[in-house]
Amino acid sequence: MKTVLASLSLLLPCLASGADFPSGSPHFSTSFDAASKAAKASGKPMVVVFSASWCPPCQAMKKDVYPSAEVKPWHDRFEWVYLDVDQDANAALAEKFGVSGIPHIEFLDKDGKSIGQQVGGMTASDFAKRLENVAKKAGSGA
Repeated sequence: MKTVLASLSLLLPCLASGADFPSGSPHFSTSFDAASKAAKASGKPMVVVFSASWCPPCQAMKKDVYPSAEVKPWHDRFEWVYLDVDQDANAALAEKFGVSGIPHIEFLDKDGKSIGQQVGGMTASDFAKRLENVAKKAGSGA
C-alpha cells in the first residue's frame, strides 16, 4: 500500500502540471467549448494554446511569457484556453487547426474564426505585440 501511495504522489504533479499556471498568468480555461461560449458572450477574441508538459518551449511560454509584465495588459482583453495535445479530448481540435508543432497558438475572433496563429516560442515583448495586432484584427482595439 505504501508503494502505491508513493507512486501516486509522484504521478499527481505530472498530471496537474498541464493546468498549473504561475502566479500572474491569465485565466486559462481548459475547455475549448467553455472558452468559445465566453468569447461569444464577452465579444472578446480567443487565445487557444496547444501545448504539452514535455515541451520545453511550451513550458517556457507558460512560465515566462503569459504571466509577464508585457503580456499582463492583454489578459482581460482575450478569452484564454490551454489545451494539452496529449489528451485525447483535444485531438479533434488539434487536427482542425492543423497543429503539427507546439506550442501552437491559434488566435480566433469572438465567433471562432481564425485570425492568425503562432507556432513556436517567442519572447514576452514579441507575444505582446502579436496580441496587440490580433486585437486590432478582431476589432477589439489596441
